[in-house]
Amino acid sequence: MTSVTERTGMQRRGGEVSEALAGAVALARDAAAEVAGGSAVGEHEGIACEAENTATHYFGSRLRGYRGWQWACVLSEAEARVTIDEISLIPGPDALLAPEWVPWEERLHAGDIGPGDVLPVSDDDERLAPGYELVPGDEEEYTGDLPIGLGRERVLSHYGRVAAAERWESGEHSPDAENAKAAEHHCGSCGFLVPLSGSLGRMFGVCANEFSADAQVVHLEYGCGAHSSVRPEQAGPGQRAGTAFDDHAVDFESAPGEEPAREAAETPAT
Repeated sequence: MTSVTERTGMQRRGGEVSEALAGAVALARDAAAEVAGGSAVGEHEGIACEAENTATHYFGSRLRGYRGWQWACVLSEAEARVTIDEISLIPGPDALLAPEWVPWEERLHAGDIGPGDVLPVSDDDERLAPGYELVPGDEEEYTGDLPIGLGRERVLSHYGRVAAAERWESGEHSPDAENAKAAEHHCGSCGFLVPLSGSLGRMFGVCANEFSADAQVVHLEYGCGAHSSVRPEQAGPGQRAGTAFDDHAVDFESAPGEEPAREAAETPAT
């Protein structure tokens, strides 16, 4: 018996093979060449013991587009005779492989849905509940709905509302956003806030200020410099208050023969 380690530096699985199996390199190569074509089979790259009285010889692949792959020829020995069991092309340690398959429903990310795209919703989607099941704390949201069977077939479940709240609270219009930290006033007291009904309205609303987060859900503790309470005299850096023309930023040049108009340059802006 010959140790696999002694025969090759690439041992896939432990074990020992007989001298007959270990020495059948030419037989394995010829069998692989018959299947793949002689030019597609490269150098012998190793041998591995698959099971008792069996062994697999590995040859490099020269097929275009299969760099790093290997031809695997499985041999078996019975009654002092070596026979060919199977030949296949398999990826080697350095083979270039396609990414692991991910089902399409798991590949989608927020914002992936475009014009014409259709995203089916499963019957057991935990974000939704039957329209006749009132979500605790949101009963008032359905007071204006049509009678059972004529309104919405499905509504947001408790889980769906919690999941939405968690996304919104950690989004760009959250209390932790830089704008919110720098703002003196917050959305909860802003006249541009459109309240949400139900339990989500206790934390969120929709901004209706075209110069800020217009048409987007904002946390009531989010804030920005476009709050309805901000007055012109409160304008800070980056905002314009009073006259938009500053005489101090103008360079005056005298016409030929005239004295420099120093007094004009020193006149304070009005």
